[in-house]
Amino acid sequence: MRPDIAKVRDGGGVHLLMVEDDDAIAVPMARGLEREGFNVSRVETGEAALAASGYDLVLLDLGMPDMDGFAICHQLRARSDVPIIVVTARGDEADRVVGLELGADDYLVKPFGFRELVARIRAVARRVGGRIQDDGDARTLGALTIDVRTHRVTIGDEELALTPKEFDLLALLAEEPGALFERGTILERVWDPHWYGPTKTLDVHVATLRKKLGNPAWVETVRGVGFRLVDPDAG
Repeated sequence: MRPDIAKVRDGGGVHLLMVEDDDAIAVPMARGLEREGFNVSRVETGEAALAASGYDLVLLDLGMPDMDGFAICHQLRARSDVPIIVVTARGDEADRVVGLELGADDYLVKPFGFRELVARIRAVARRVGGRIQDDGDARTLGALTIDVRTHRVTIGDEELALTPKEFDLLALLAEEPGALFERGTILERVWDPHWYGPTKTLDVHVATLRKKLGNPAWVETVRGVGFRLVDPDAG
């Protein structure tokens, strides 16, 4: 039987085993996942991955220095039914087929958006019979309520229709109302840990989010630095 991975952040979080030898990828990815409430243990070789224990889900890069990634996947699956998500630059259809046939539950090709990775983890968790929930499910600031489990946002009795990116942006700012989130942090967490596109996309999403919230004062700009979520009706 697969482990119960229906754990809430306050209860200790889901324990992810990250099998990745590239610091440039592993460090920001681990940092972002920990912000999402996951516990992350990282190993840099196939041997270390096979020796690890106590994890709930595996994020497996195929390009390990000591072993073939497919062999690692095969051995992990042979000894356990813990979910495995392959995270790799190898995007050929043949590689995807091999990975899934060897027992991977999902196959994600680099580069990818951070929010997609989190969504894939949650989707795999649902498929294997568990559910990963966000901290506290609902975040409230004045009349504004963000339900991170159902992806619903309401102001008073009115439900807002937000795009996925608008929701992720608002949910991030609502993690610490009044706290300043720097532009780079927002791009890293809402878009991609390795975002190299124009930062104008952030300004566009902030503008549309303000319009939907009905009052631009909900999202305060610190020019050249970032944004914060505030209650415009607060004294």
